Amino acid sequence: MADEASAWIKQEAAKEGFDACGICLIPEVWAASDRLRDFVEAGLHGQMEWLETTLERRAHPKSMWPEAKSAIVLGLNYGPQTDPLDGLRDKSRGNISVYARGDDYHEVVKKKLKSLGGRMARELQCELKVFVDTAPLMEKPLAALAGIGWQGKHTNLVSRDLGSWLFLGVILTNMELSADVPEADHCGNCQACLDICPTNAFLGPYRLDARACLSYLTIEYKGAWPEHFRKATGNRIYGCDDCLAICPWNKFAKDAKEIRLQSREALHSPSLVELAKLDDEGFRAMFAKSPVKRIGLGSFLRNVQYALGNAIRLGPSTEFTRSGNMAALNALRANLSHDLAVVRASAVWALKQGLVAEDFLSLRADWSTVETDADVLMEWQV
Repeated sequence: MADEASAWIKQEAAKEGFDACGICLIPEVWAASDRLRDFVEAGLHGQMEWLETTLERRAHPKSMWPEAKSAIVLGLNYGPQTDPLDGLRDKSRGNISVYARGDDYHEVVKKKLKSLGGRMARELQCELKVFVDTAPLMEKPLAALAGIGWQGKHTNLVSRDLGSWLFLGVILTNMELSADVPEADHCGNCQACLDICPTNAFLGPYRLDARACLSYLTIEYKGAWPEHFRKATGNRIYGCDDCLAICPWNKFAKDAKEIRLQSREALHSPSLVELAKLDDEGFRAMFAKSPVKRIGLGSFLRNVQYALGNAIRLGPSTEFTRSGNMAALNALRANLSHDLAVVRASAVWALKQGLVAEDFLSLRADWSTVETDADVLMEWQV
């Protein structure tokens, strides 16, 4: 019965459009919880306080549901059609992480999980619960146990068939199903993902300091960044794909153009100057149904202006002409009167990168006398 049920689930998962499906029994010993606890106790999670508040619930899959006996782990391929690292070349345009260039994957995956779960409940007469990564369940260790892939040195899941480009979802059930063979670690001596990190966020293989990760800084972190991170971000304005994109296992990954995760043309290399002009209404319209919208206009414009500062700091180039520089400076000047202090502060920093000292001092004389926020005033200092 368990073998037949497992085979049926995998057939139905494929019909639903999932590219990977593995099954594991819920382990009694869950070493992943110790690694997470060490990560949090060391403070490497930064401002992600929800990791602290949900730590006990994440300690074991059964903390989420004591009756759970098996986990079905589903993977949806989002392999890009082009090399994401190519988007880092043109400094005048923003680089958005591949996963965020279309609709919010949480909703896409959840819809498929609920559809598959509904059929399981009807056909197998079982109880179940579905999870995407907004829930306090560690899906990557479960995916390794279920044979889908292994957690690479960059701490993300790697698949021999789909590389580093997988969205994950989990269905817990009270059925005892036939388990797949856990996947072994195939990273070997390779550490390309560690070497390429623009902020040296890895303390070593399999150990990430989130506080130095551009995905964390652009998405989770509130307020002004330390300056060395601002320069290291280049034109990355939401997330960072470097460690994923460099993984040699990606040569086996297919692109996701046939899958329901169509990206939007407007989110491929958008103009930084035009992004810097967005107001709240324009921001919400551009990123409707996108995960980018969740970080809010303030954090988004902060990211954009750091990238714009990097672009004008490099001076006129084939990508960023002298007229482009002027357009950038004008957009930044306009944001000196923005309602949000974080936007004003990042605009000041960006302007400092592109203006000669005399012009910056002149601008400071005009604006620092009307500014009241301490963080913005600090940015005005030479």
